Amino acid sequence: QVQLVESGGGLVQAGGSLRVSCAASGLTFNSYSGGWFRQAPGKEREFVAVVRSFGVINYADSVKGRFTISRDNAKNTVYLQMNSLKPEDTAVYYCAGGRLSGTYDDPHEYNYWGQGTQVTVSS
Repeated sequence: QVQLVESGGGLVQAGGSLRVSCAASGLTFNSYSGGWFRQAPGKEREFVAVVRSFGVINYADSVKGRFTISRDNAKNTVYLQMNSLKPEDTAVYYCAGGRLSGTYDDPHEYNYWGQGTQVTVSS
C-alpha cells in the first residue's frame, strides 16, 4: 500500500522560508516522479514542482527562483524548500507520486497523493 506523508507546513511572514517534506512508503522516488501541487481556497489544484524519476526537475513559472525541489533517495523523501514566500503562496500543499506518461503539470498523471499540509503566508 502506497502512502505519501507530508510535513513541515505552517505560518510564516511574507519574505520568509519554509520547507515541506514528503515521505513515501510503498513506492520509491527513484522509480516514480515526485511532485508538489497546491490548492488555495476556491481555486483549482495547480502544479508547483516535480523531480522526475530520472532526476530532471521542472517548476511552475510562479515559483521559479524561489522554490527548490529535491529528493533524498536514502530516505525516500522529496522536499520543497520555499523561500521569499508571498501571501499568494498560501495554499494546501500536496505531494504526489506517479509514473508520468504525459505532461508533468497535469494532476491526472499522478496516481498517489498525500493528505496535504497547510502553508499560510501573512502579509
